[in-house]
Amino acid sequence: MFNLVNISLVQFKNYEQRQFSFTERVIGISGNNGVGKTNLLDAIYYLCFTKSYFSKSDQQQMQIGTEGFRLEGLFHQEGGNHRVLCIAKNLAKKEFSLDGALYERFSTHIGKFPSVMIAPDDVQIISGGSEERRRFLDALYSQLDPLYLQNLIEYNKIIQQRNGFLKAMAEKGTANHHLLDVYDQQLEGPGNYIFERRTVFLQELLPMVLSYYQGIAGSSEPMALSYESPLQQASFQSLLKACRNKDMIYQRTLTGIHKDDILIRFNDQLFKQFASQGQRKSLLFALKFAEFETLKRAKGFAPILLLDDVFEKLDGSRMRNLLHWICVENAGQIFITDTHGERIESELRALSTNVQLIGL
Repeated sequence: MFNLVNISLVQFKNYEQRQFSFTERVIGISGNNGVGKTNLLDAIYYLCFTKSYFSKSDQQQMQIGTEGFRLEGLFHQEGGNHRVLCIAKNLAKKEFSLDGALYERFSTHIGKFPSVMIAPDDVQIISGGSEERRRFLDALYSQLDPLYLQNLIEYNKIIQQRNGFLKAMAEKGTANHHLLDVYDQQLEGPGNYIFERRTVFLQELLPMVLSYYQGIAGSSEPMALSYESPLQQASFQSLLKACRNKDMIYQRTLTGIHKDDILIRFNDQLFKQFASQGQRKSLLFALKFAEFETLKRAKGFAPILLLDDVFEKLDGSRMRNLLHWICVENAGQIFITDTHGERIESELRALSTNVQLIGL
């Protein structure tokens, strides 16, 4: 079994200095809002991904009035224990190490310690713009395929350079098509790789999502999911050439795999335009459960599951059904936060599984 044995937080968000040891597979974390439940889950996520789940800036991870933070965790996998350490100082330098060996590139850490986070704001994956669904896909597939992550990093870097050049040309009133040709050629390799991998991955993922959704909903509903990409219609080079004049007008790259989406339809209408809150939350769980199962199949063991206050506004029967799948049918380590200590304790105890309860 893959699990987190203990974690130490120093000057991380609202934690001045705190250590936690985890003795059971299911850990319930309770406490009022603002005491640090979400921050503890985010610290675990940080050690798995070298970054926060909730914010891009490391400055937001530091306790107010400090100039750095330290996170350390001991993970157990078959074959032994592994210590992960992050030290961030003055925003100018961050060190990340595994068993004492410093990473030269943080991206090489991704996928070694897989985890899945489910948080209330994740409903934006369903109701928000296409960038939210791409972020979901990229977080999943970057844990499965190191080349996917490297190509994604390279693609995003070139897109930023190309957009910067388009803006600079507009400001100067010039047009350098030769350099745009160079950027287009550089985009083609990583862009095609990402498109091909998404096509293959989603052929397995989307049917899994539908299956989970029907199970959570408890009935068959006319839901349809499909992968949408400009590259399904034409080659990358022809797309870029056809869109170049518009790119120069709008000063940004308007086509490419950074416009990909998962189209969600219900009765042949866009799901997010009329779906109920319960339907949206059910589809969110279906996406996340499919992410979990995909990682489990690929890695050969269950990832860590981090559930942040996700049972709010769910009726009792639906919450119990989800808890049964999460805690009984799933063999991995689970962290669950709830503002209601008595509720989470009674629900978890009722599952007849060993539970560790932490009150903050």
